Amino acid sequence: MDLVTKKLIKNGYRITRDRDKTALRVRIPGGVLPARYLDLVRQIAEQYGDGTIHLTTRQGLEIPGIPLAKTDEVNRLIAPLLRGLEREIGVPLDADDRGYPAAGTRNVTACIGSRVCPFANYDTTALAAKVEAAIYPHDFHVKIALSGCPNDCIKGHLHDVGVMGMVEPLYDPARCISCQACVNNCRQVVTGALSLVNYRVVRDGLRCLGCGECVLKCPAGAWTRGKQYYRMVIMGRTGKKNPRLARPFLEWVDEEVVLQVIKNMYAYIDRNIDRSKSKEHVGYIVDRTGYPVFRDSVLAGVTLNNKARVARHIDWGGYRYERSSNMV
Repeated sequence: MDLVTKKLIKNGYRITRDRDKTALRVRIPGGVLPARYLDLVRQIAEQYGDGTIHLTTRQGLEIPGIPLAKTDEVNRLIAPLLRGLEREIGVPLDADDRGYPAAGTRNVTACIGSRVCPFANYDTTALAAKVEAAIYPHDFHVKIALSGCPNDCIKGHLHDVGVMGMVEPLYDPARCISCQACVNNCRQVVTGALSLVNYRVVRDGLRCLGCGECVLKCPAGAWTRGKQYYRMVIMGRTGKKNPRLARPFLEWVDEEVVLQVIKNMYAYIDRNIDRSKSKEHVGYIVDRTGYPVFRDSVLAGVTLNNKARVARHIDWGGYRYERSSNMV
């Protein structure tokens, strides 16, 4: 990869099939963009691109068809959006007319969260802004997704880090009418963590996902939302070598733990990345060093709350194309 190509990619542009043209990737943390910036994106697409805008799988916008010779002009045009990101989200970009300062760490994605969805246990947009401020700009290849509940609509299980909202359901037996609406729902669509014993609901703390659906299903208000927590799943990925789903790493942790673990992960990458390669995905670094090294590195200096649980070991699973024997 030549120096010009490296600079182009770092600047937020994509290498395309047309050697004389590129595509600008507009970063939108959490998938929420103030509507006033849409006119700016449209202007760039019509004036410099091919007049189209691609909605990416990472909740960003991509403007194709931009001549390579025009990237400096486009960078000057996109500057107000970058300054808005710095001002509104708190990302220390030192934004100027040179465009995006890094592209290795991908756009932080998020479901719509508790601002809209009744199932969400937290404000995913707000946490996406905090995560963005903690990790960007950076060149390390990392993908992070935030989901408001264990439904995982944002597909955090396909990311290096998936963060899912949990809530501690609080039960008031005096209000319970033993209708079993919560018990039946948990058995049918969740994990069967609830059971009725002597006309009172009993919750199995080991089986409970903290989804909060018992609160939504109760007609008598016997369940209420307690403290907010998070589950972190790690090292899921697609790709050609070893696709796999992320596995649970932490459960019932608070926001401070989530942010500190993510920050520590970047220090872990910096210590262990193979710098002979043009880039190395964090999941493959974990494969090389082993889970215990990763676990101890990202939890260093982190004070876990009392309810927190940590995975003792992780069976990554997935599959490798060259080992597949299912095809005949």
